[in-house]
Amino acid sequence: MAERPIFVPKPDSPELVKEIFFELKWNPGFAAVQKEKNIKSLHAAAAAAGFAPLLEISTKSENKRGRHMSAFHMTVPTKDYGRIKLELAFQGGKVFENGGPFTDLYRKGEKEIGEAKRDPRLRESGALIGFRFEGVDFPLEPKTVFYDWLYCSFLSGYRDWARKLYDYAGFTDIEFNPHRSINCQARSAALFLSLMKRGELDEALRSPAAFIQALSDSLYRPQLRSDDFAPQGLFARQS
Repeated sequence: MAERPIFVPKPDSPELVKEIFFELKWNPGFAAVQKEKNIKSLHAAAAAAGFAPLLEISTKSENKRGRHMSAFHMTVPTKDYGRIKLELAFQGGKVFENGGPFTDLYRKGEKEIGEAKRDPRLRESGALIGFRFEGVDFPLEPKTVFYDWLYCSFLSGYRDWARKLYDYAGFTDIEFNPHRSINCQARSAALFLSLMKRGELDEALRSPAAFIQALSDSLYRPQLRSDDFAPQGLFARQS
């Protein structure tokens, strides 16, 4: 058995996103068919509790919309490298005690994203102390603020398309393990919808500082599922 979350937009609540965890029978392995089984198992558990339909947001989604909302598919603009994959912006933007940001990772191609995430400098440069992207510094608190900024900034250019997401009760990302990571594209999508429905999206995305302030003023907080996640240990391997 395993435990995985769904992320439900909560525009009427100061927490903005509700994380609800369900137990499911886990099918181990990297084969696509195993991922599909896990997605169906999680969605079935959530449906039994009244949360349906759900959209899986990952490269493993059966829904084209969910695949296109993957951070491996989305791009963000840069001054020196053109448009790059969101995941590369996140990994390359990390700043550690002894190095970073490693902007050379921005040059990686789509098929090299996994290689970029495994770059030894991301594990051997000391504790994570923040992020820097296009000359702007992002703090570690609120947690996930840099990833959420990248994700919401991209979706803001496709609002008419994004409004179709209101048809879903929530979102999942089967690749997200809450015992190992804190950033999740399904959570970011739910946050985007809440801000848009509250009419606060434009103000929040006015600048990185405004976005940081908006999340700081809310009760939006990722749930950490492991006692291992002491701040230093967590931030040393944030993904």
